[in-house]
Amino acid sequence: MALQPFLALGAILFGIGLFGALTKRNLIIVLISIEMMLNAANINLVAFSHFALKPNIDGQVYALFNIAIAAAEVAVGLAILLSFFRARSSSDVRDVNLMKW
Repeated sequence: MALQPFLALGAILFGIGLFGALTKRNLIIVLISIEMMLNAANINLVAFSHFALKPNIDGQVYALFNIAIAAAEVAVGLAILLSFFRARSSSDVRDVNLMKW
């Protein structure tokens, strides 16, 4: 296989994730969309490291770090979402400005 199908898949996933993050109003969907964008970046990292002039594992190592950062982002995002939902009984993005004291 060539590099182009992997780049096309990464671009499509990133576009879907960006659309979901910018247009959806549910905070859980926004978090899932951000995860989709991070996974698109992981696909590109691994594809570029595989199809480089001198193939190496640098892209896979960066993708592994990206996965670890994504796991931390999900943990923090869900904690914020739970505290917001307990305070306001809503998971709508428009209600986030109500968290100001």
